[in-house]
Amino acid sequence: TINLAAICTPADYNTRPLDTIYSNFIDALPVVKYCSENNKRLIHFSTCEVYGKTIGSFLPKDSPLRKDPAYYVLKEDTSPCIFGSIEKQRWSYACAKQLIERLIYAEGAENGLDFTIVRPFNWIGPRMDFIPGIDGPSEGVPRVLACFSNNLLRREPLKLVDGGQSQRTFVYIKDAIEAVLLMIENPDRANGHIFNVGNPNNEVTVRQLAEMMTQVYTKVSGEPMLQSPSIDVSSKEFYGEGYDDSDKRIPDMTIINKQLGWNPKTSLWDLLESTLTYQHRTYAEAIKKSMAKPTAS
Repeated sequence: TINLAAICTPADYNTRPLDTIYSNFIDALPVVKYCSENNKRLIHFSTCEVYGKTIGSFLPKDSPLRKDPAYYVLKEDTSPCIFGSIEKQRWSYACAKQLIERLIYAEGAENGLDFTIVRPFNWIGPRMDFIPGIDGPSEGVPRVLACFSNNLLRREPLKLVDGGQSQRTFVYIKDAIEAVLLMIENPDRANGHIFNVGNPNNEVTVRQLAEMMTQVYTKVSGEPMLQSPSIDVSSKEFYGEGYDDSDKRIPDMTIINKQLGWNPKTSLWDLLESTLTYQHRTYAEAIKKSMAKPTAS
């Protein structure tokens, strides 16, 4: 059984925390129970958000320890899980995901459940999420790749939440699926393990991601770059009350490399070129037509 069901977009964490908690914990309980009681192997998709904030984010900004990977590289078996306060409902997702991980792990320890837990680190590529008003709700807020793609397709400035200073690593969906196939095909090496699946070589700030996507889209579309390609917005304005964020998310790859021999291959530039080529080919004309329709009075 492979469980990928979840409410998993940042816009939902704040506005639908109850649905988020139910979908990621309560609704997952019967799946775990069924697998345990019927001796079925479970591959459960969690999230890198279970790590929360890094230890390094709590150090003084001028501390030399901030350069030590031990304070920010995230390891499946040793890194603590640090969340914000309860009023920061953004962590409802991470907390629910962590609790279901603990339940799965306990089922393995006490009842012999064969499990593998996957922690994706920003898997991106073509067909990720939706383009608002085209193949999703016009008022919807997809994740960062689709948000920025939508802005580029509409020739709007890309919105950088709180200046886009958060750092993330991005991995190409094709690379990530290779890792999942190795887990499926090698139960003896995957059972009982939690795997980070990401690309530590593709680390950028969200602002740098916006700049790269703008450059790549200019290349694949042939359209000129906007004079002001991005604007800063507050997290409260963009997501509403209760938003909080982690500073960095860099996966340690030791365990998955040792157990499955997997390493990501695709550079950030190459995966963005492939993705934005698809986005332009698939959505550009539809968006032009939607923007040309007269607004109803």
